Amino acid sequence: MAVMTKRPATKKKRATAPAAAAPKPNFVAWSTGNYLTVGAAFQLMSEQLCEAVDVRPGQKVLDVAGGTGSAAIAAARRWARVIGTDFIPYMVDAARARAKAEGLDIDFKVADAENLPFADGQFDTVLSAIGVMFAPNQQKCADELLRVVKPGGKIGLTCWTPTSSVAQMSGAIGKYLPPPPPGFMPPVAWGAEARLRQLFGSRAASMHVTQRTHLFKHPTPAKYIEYVKENYGPTAFVFKMMDKATRDKVTDEITAQITAANISGDATLVVPGEYAEIVIVKAP
Repeated sequence: MAVMTKRPATKKKRATAPAAAAPKPNFVAWSTGNYLTVGAAFQLMSEQLCEAVDVRPGQKVLDVAGGTGSAAIAAARRWARVIGTDFIPYMVDAARARAKAEGLDIDFKVADAENLPFADGQFDTVLSAIGVMFAPNQQKCADELLRVVKPGGKIGLTCWTPTSSVAQMSGAIGKYLPPPPPGFMPPVAWGAEARLRQLFGSRAASMHVTQRTHLFKHPTPAKYIEYVKENYGPTAFVFKMMDKATRDKVTDEITAQITAANISGDATLVVPGEYAEIVIVKAP
């Protein structure tokens, strides 16, 4: 008679989920603060950009690194078929809520400007208002903008210039940060025509760059500083990393800068911010 023996019980191994990739530093920075009020202040800039590229009813338009949706909303107001993107989920949610409040039909998606999830030549027009300039890999972003727009289509951008008040403020903060990696190009390089021609090269059939001015308006210089430190993601992130002595020193430098640039003529703050409005036509 055969003897039945029990096999020793074996413990089932639990499947372990792969470790989540560490978020990109720029994701952490832009997730800090509250960009809702910051981005909304650039609505006029986005309306002008849509006029510059001549957005038409029925056109397929993509807004890249769109923040809280100002350019997407401007395009949808002109009856275009719009997809709006950003890589920060809370900004996409805010953009979607803004569009819903206006009764605008916009498809919003979370997407990275360096790896857009769209087909080659899918759009008539691609926009980015004070957006794509902040992505780390400038050449990859330019390549993606060109890839998803159709031959003969337009790319419309707004970017702070290297001599703008925004660039000066960034410089004041940057002095107290670790040195950037080799080959780093500052975001405001997008506002220089020479750099744009490096990025887009012969793939641009034409490029037109117009210098425009955005006016930063706040009750007082001190209120502006607090507003930026609390709401503008990268600045809020950097200030949180600084010790008090450094924060105070940087605050004093920025206050001196904006006070010197103030054109209000009274106790309020009105500071011009120069930016480049760029219209590129993709080569056939």
